[in-house]
Formats: sequence, C-alpha cells, structure tokens
Amino acid sequence: MLNDKLNWRYATKKMDPSKAVSDEKLEAILKAIELTPTSSGLQPYEVLVVTNPDVRAKIKEVAWNQEQIVDGSHLLVFAAWDNYTEARVDSVTDQMAEERGGRSETLDAYYTNLKNMYLPRDADVNFEHAARQAYIALGFALAAAAVEEVDSTPMEGFDPAAVDEILGLKERGLRSVLLLPLGYRAEEGDWLVNMKKVRRPRDKFITTI
Repeated sequence: MLNDKLNWRYATKKMDPSKAVSDEKLEAILKAIELTPTSSGLQPYEVLVVTNPDVRAKIKEVAWNQEQIVDGSHLLVFAAWDNYTEARVDSVTDQMAEERGGRSETLDAYYTNLKNMYLPRDADVNFEHAARQAYIALGFALAAAAVEEVDSTPMEGFDPAAVDEILGLKERGLRSVLLLPLGYRAEEGDWLVNMKKVRRPRDKFITTI
C-alpha cells in the first residue's frame, strides 16, 4: 500500500555514495512528476536531473554543504518559470490542440481568458504561482520515490540565485525552487533513520465539517 511506503520514507540525512538509483527507478519518479496535475495544465516549471559530480559539488557549496547532494546518485532541481508569457501559454494551447484533435472555441476562449488574468500581473506574483505548482510535483516525486524504495531529501535550504547561476537558469527564464537528492540511505551515520515517524494527532490536524 502507498501508506506503507510513505511510512517507510523519511528525509534521509546520510546517503551511501556507493549505491546508485537505476535508470528504471529514476524513470518511474520522473514519470510521476510528468503526470503531476498543475493549474490549467501549464506545467510552469522544469526539472533538471543533475548527475555531474562537479556541478553537484558546486551546488553543495551554496546549499549549506548538505552531503546528500553529492552522496546521492541524482539531484533533481525543480525550477519554476520566472513569469507567464503569451508565448508560454500559447505553446501549451498549441500542444493541446495538436494532441486532442484540433482547436476549439472552448480551448481558445479558456486560454485567452487565462492570459488576460495572468499576463498583466507582476512577474513575482506569477513566479510564486508557478513555484507552488512545482511544490505539487515535489509531492508526487516523494511519493513515487517511496514506492520505488528510493531515498530522497527535499531541500529548500540553498541559495537560489547561486544555483540559478551554476545551472544557467536565468537565461532560460527559470528560477530554482527546490532540490531533491535521490539515492539510498547509508547503513551508518544517519541519526534520523531509526527514529519513530512523528505526526500531529489526527484530531488536531484533520477536521470533518
């Protein structure tokens, strides 16, 4: 069951650098990210899969020296669009029309209305909206990794501007939002591995109305 896998997972503090995530398991995680629902189907972010050890070492330096970044076999970087633009929305509309049998008045009207709402807004407002969509994808990635019994550690603790520079994201109209190292927990050296999972009591957390 999914809940059993979610109970198994934890934010891994120490990864074994000798163990690598297989291509098949990585693909399953990336596919879950691909299938993540997003507002109006825009998918306003990209995911970079970083395996180059030199690049990951540079990112580690601007991410509080968190070892999982280099000890895991893969580092996923979730990077949100820096703004919504007419071209970006139109590219989604065009793809939908192509894959769903052509354009329609309903499709065009929906995305025209969307552009009328989004494009006049401040770029930072649009970036924050896109970033929230990336967080939904992170959740799917964490769940998929758990199903595959791949360890992961979601990270906000890094300098986004520095990561953007390392990966050349600004030129692509992207801003880094989240890091997710993937790998396997080390047998020793992880202080969290055997600790009980603690969550707020159900009656303090969920309300039925």
